[in-house]
Amino acid sequence: MNYTFEQLPQAVNELHDKLTKIEQLLTEQKPGSENAIDELLTVHQTAELLSLSVPTIYTLIAKGEIPVMKRSKRCYFSKTEILEYLKAGRKRTNSEVKAEAGKQRKTGKR
Repeated sequence: MNYTFEQLPQAVNELHDKLTKIEQLLTEQKPGSENAIDELLTVHQTAELLSLSVPTIYTLIAKGEIPVMKRSKRCYFSKTEILEYLKAGRKRTNSEVKAEAGKQRKTGKR
């Protein structure tokens, strides 16, 4: 947009107002948005989330199968990482396996 010299003060005011609105939106972001801080879980909370017993969680920690953060004698879990851990164990459906096999046949790769 082209502004004349006389219109510049009004344009600067409009820009200032828009910038103020953007700042307000950024400071008012609610938890659950992409930029929210990840929730930390205890062993008991993680066991409840995964529907496992506490000893099973400790066994998974010892085997290095579950993502964990340790601080002194305490173990903490990132809720996001735990959900990713669950998704990584997802079993593919028969149609997904067939589709992948079809792609490999077309490309000649195994």
